[in-house]
Amino acid sequence: MSKKQRAFLKWAGGKFKLIEALTEHLPEGQRLVEPFVGAGSVFLNTDYSSYLLCDINKDLINLYKIIQKEPEKYIAAAKAMFVPEMNEKEAYYRVRAEFNLSTDPFLRSVYFLYMNRHGFNGLCRYNRKGGFNVPFGSYKKPYFPESEIRAFSEKAQKAEFKCIGYEDAFELTTSGDVVYCDPPYAPLSTTASFTTYVGTGFSLDDQALLARKSRHTAIDNGIPVLISNHDIPLTRELYHGARFDTIQVQRNISQKGSARKKVDELMALYDDRYHSEND
Repeated sequence: MSKKQRAFLKWAGGKFKLIEALTEHLPEGQRLVEPFVGAGSVFLNTDYSSYLLCDINKDLINLYKIIQKEPEKYIAAAKAMFVPEMNEKEAYYRVRAEFNLSTDPFLRSVYFLYMNRHGFNGLCRYNRKGGFNVPFGSYKKPYFPESEIRAFSEKAQKAEFKCIGYEDAFELTTSGDVVYCDPPYAPLSTTASFTTYVGTGFSLDDQALLARKSRHTAIDNGIPVLISNHDIPLTRELYHGARFDTIQVQRNISQKGSARKKVDELMALYDDRYHSEND
């Protein structure tokens, strides 16, 4: 693989560090469909003829569409936010309040990147009313990802972006597609809480529905589906019938350094073509 391309957004569960191992598991095809595009590391580091990139987060998809069409206008506006006087707690909370009141897609997209780079841990989190509620991050000098935005814009000429849920994304798949699913991680225990990205989050029912949808898409339509998740008994049970592989990864599950532990990444591939050739 040539030099890896970083995403311009910080993203919880981003796949940049796993990209070499992950792409080895992706089947060949004409178009890559991602129902959970997130920061887009897999999109940026693969070479399909075209892409269908979906996410339920409207702010994320609007941002991508704007960068796809007007990268220079966007860079100029966003870069103006990355100045010392904007790296203050009061400025951050003022921007966050304006973001939550605004309905203008361009303004929200500019503020979204600002908050992504100035907010705590690059989190993307909303309250039940849909308000962005990530606190200030107190970073010395937040990085403005200009070259990464340009690289994304260039690659995005091969992509279509849609703000839809995973079930609708599957409905748009067609022969020649490959699907890669990077859902919010399954909880490590039934009592564990995990980050709510949008609205009510991604429940255990969603994890099970996604597995079923993936299995049927591969078996009924001959479209291969790769899913990544924590390698735990729950996911191995959910993805029964898939071909499993494991990627070892250092991920910080707990904020307490002493409680950090290694949880492997499970690659579950549903590919009916594979089974028919190897049965």
